Amino acid sequence: GSEACQTCHAEKYEDWSNSGHPYKLMTPDEAKAIRPDMPVPEGYTWDDIQYVIGGWGWKSRYIGLDGYIITKKKDGTPLEANQYNWQDGSWSAYHAGEDKLVYNCQKCHNTGAAYAEGTHQDDLEGIEGTWEERGVGCEACHGPGSEHVAQGGGKEVAIVVDKTSELCGLCHIRGDTSKIPASGGFIQHHEQYQEIENGGMSSLTCDTCHDPHKAVHNGATNTEGKPGIIKECEECHAENADALATSTMGKAGVLCNDCHMPKVTKSAIKVAEFVGDVKTHIFRIDTSADAKMFTEDGKAANGYLTLDFACLGCHEDRDQAWAASYTEGIHSLVKVVETPAPTAPATTPAPKGGICGPTAVLLFAMLPATLYGLKRRR
Repeated sequence: GSEACQTCHAEKYEDWSNSGHPYKLMTPDEAKAIRPDMPVPEGYTWDDIQYVIGGWGWKSRYIGLDGYIITKKKDGTPLEANQYNWQDGSWSAYHAGEDKLVYNCQKCHNTGAAYAEGTHQDDLEGIEGTWEERGVGCEACHGPGSEHVAQGGGKEVAIVVDKTSELCGLCHIRGDTSKIPASGGFIQHHEQYQEIENGGMSSLTCDTCHDPHKAVHNGATNTEGKPGIIKECEECHAENADALATSTMGKAGVLCNDCHMPKVTKSAIKVAEFVGDVKTHIFRIDTSADAKMFTEDGKAANGYLTLDFACLGCHEDRDQAWAASYTEGIHSLVKVVETPAPTAPATTPAPKGGICGPTAVLLFAMLPATLYGLKRRR
């Protein structure tokens, strides 16, 4: 288990302990240790809870003493408030009223997952399969460590050191890599691998920008800063960053990821019309006034951002046509002349063509400090 790794890797262990990985599944005592104010669904007490799913950030769901995810009140009627959302303190319905909702999420929520037929962790009927350690521990990514210890340790001695995005993609994925599943007007959560592969940055690996041992979000054990982000945009895109710093947008405090990594993904709640609660890893922006973020059936995201999500999360009283009229030279724009909010999309004319005009795709993040990645939609 991860505790054994602490002996030689104390610093890495501390970093990991402050990230969200260890807390994907917790006992009630573990949950209350990091979240003393964690509530339980109405009508239940902590004595009724076997495990908490999540809770470090975003949301908490609850497993009852029989191993099934709690979806009903004790009288058997649907429980419409069985998911607690940490950002705003609200409750949501998660499969409310569904009969015997099994827990079989250990492939990504636990370490050493197994699904042998007829096996149940803790002999609980509602849990399909077993695991060796709760949460995403060291061996979830590095493989079994017993032989590593037996051989006296050492860098890459009988241990997995896989720095490819495919390793992260074992869990940060939903379905296959050919599409980015969406629902309810947002990308579904834990799909970063699909976003990277389809969103303009497949030439990079996750650890280009992230230290996988450290937190990249604020959560129960990491309340300030994002130590897991080890490379900022300006390190590769200095020219654009310098232009932005002296522009109207930069002086207003707008950062690269505000526009190129907006919260198009929803894990727990919809914050606003074009704002979810997880930043996307789709970086390129289609600046067309009529571009669509999602497929016609709404079940998948396209491989680019659209101006409603890139711009209208802040400019709430505007539309895509208005946003399209400002895309040309946006990184170095020094003066903005505001116009009245349009009454309909057709009343705000969009510019014709241009390198960043409404038919272009912004792909500044592809190559360092260049506009080489700009290309036309076909």
